[in-house]
Amino acid sequence: MGIERRTMLKGLGAGSVAGGLAMFAAGPAKADASPDVHSILSAAVAWRVTAAERDMLYRQAFNIACEKLDSALRGVGQQRRGARPLAFISDVDDTVLSSNSYWELLIAAGKQAFDDELWDAWVRENGPIATPGAVEFTRYAESRGVEVFYVSQRDQGPDTQQIGVANLRHAGLAFADDAHAVFQRESSNKEPAQQAIADKYEVIAYLGDNLNDFRRRYYVKSVEERRTLATEDADRFGRDFILFPNNTDGHWMRAIFGTSEPADTPEYRARMLLAAQGKVL
Repeated sequence: MGIERRTMLKGLGAGSVAGGLAMFAAGPAKADASPDVHSILSAAVAWRVTAAERDMLYRQAFNIACEKLDSALRGVGQQRRGARPLAFISDVDDTVLSSNSYWELLIAAGKQAFDDELWDAWVRENGPIATPGAVEFTRYAESRGVEVFYVSQRDQGPDTQQIGVANLRHAGLAFADDAHAVFQRESSNKEPAQQAIADKYEVIAYLGDNLNDFRRRYYVKSVEERRTLATEDADRFGRDFILFPNNTDGHWMRAIFGTSEPADTPEYRARMLLAAQGKVL
């Protein structure tokens, strides 16, 4: 990102995401931004931002979480006094916060792969909104005395934690505070933070859009190995693990490219097309 554009974004106030970041996306024209050259992510993003099915998958997942909450509370009523309090542990991006508008900006900018500078500017301007049903779920949990903890991996520099909590609060989610949110900069391994919570709370379920949100053992660089490991735990999905859809980024990309955020290169584009044909395992 050029100095002029950084200065422009820094000076924008909250609520100006659509205008300021649209200017970022509409920056100097490139060959790839031509209407005749379509992003290889176009179909995935189109589904993200238009499909009612996608919205209902979120609603369905949060409905499951609410049912599990009610069931857990009924069970607690039969336990001895002094039982650990109940809680959920949730991922953030594409679980309770939607990144749809980021992907719209990325496509508008003619980009073919995840762009860190665009992402960082977008989250700093409170671009994320709540995913369908997220506010209702977290507020329902709050009303029933069940806490929700957020564990995420992000890195926007020293103020990463502050930015992340601000995003949660801006979206209207309950428990949007430092006591309930952990934004890790150094590692994508969430298990230590999750375990610290589980030592004090009875965790009803884990919520996430990425297998690595549930267990670190899924963090492998093989499409088939990820599938095998998840299949071994199949009976835990919808029970211990509540999964949300994400068809544009995550560690499924790492299994294909060796990194979760591959750079836009000819090799990246060719391998993406091979993967779409089932030729990358």
